[in-house]
Amino acid sequence: MLRVRGQEYHSMGMSSLKLLKYVLFFFNLLFWICGCCILGFGIYLLIHNNFGVLFHNLPSLTLGNVFVIVGSIIMVVAFLGCMGSIKENKCLLMSFFILLLIILLAEVTLAILLFVYEQKLNEYVAKGLTDSIHRYHSDNSTKAAWDSIQSFLQCCGINGTSDWTSGPPASCPSDSNVEGCYAKARLWFHSNFLYIGIITICVCVIEVLGMSFALTLNCQIDRTSQSIGL
Repeated sequence: MLRVRGQEYHSMGMSSLKLLKYVLFFFNLLFWICGCCILGFGIYLLIHNNFGVLFHNLPSLTLGNVFVIVGSIIMVVAFLGCMGSIKENKCLLMSFFILLLIILLAEVTLAILLFVYEQKLNEYVAKGLTDSIHRYHSDNSTKAAWDSIQSFLQCCGINGTSDWTSGPPASCPSDSNVEGCYAKARLWFHSNFLYIGIITICVCVIEVLGMSFALTLNCQIDRTSQSIGL
């Protein structure tokens, strides 16, 4: 009787293990593909360098570098999740869990720092933009960055056309009352704050789900091992 119950428990455990294993595998496979796409797009931006460098105090802070870093992180984490689940490897699963936890804590910390130091960040950004606008005619990378921003946001300068002492460049809209790019960017952020918040919450929920799946699969592997021992 005890042996029959043990076999039933073992069968249920194996079914649960397979379900969790394949859910976590396809979950991470999807994110690995997304990571590949983001990395590829970042490499494309680095090769063509269409957006240039806006902040010369942070020359590495370009759109291409951001996409490459984010894509690489997603690929590494998703790879650990894929291999850990399909191979039922507890070490890889815990590495996947720890990396997700570190990323989640980093995101929360960054959000708190941005909220606490918002005023200082605004001052730093305004100073960096003022410095870069003075480099417009002497640095091709800065010129490309400003032309891209002004064309995309349909704005001119930091606070308006008056920022261009030698006259607004061709990338500025022809309207004399056009808004500055700094004000336009802040307005865009505040008007889309709800959507940005929803996306951020969804990302955090996905990370928590990934951590939960990894821990549950890890525990299920232990239970299945114990049932085999019965």
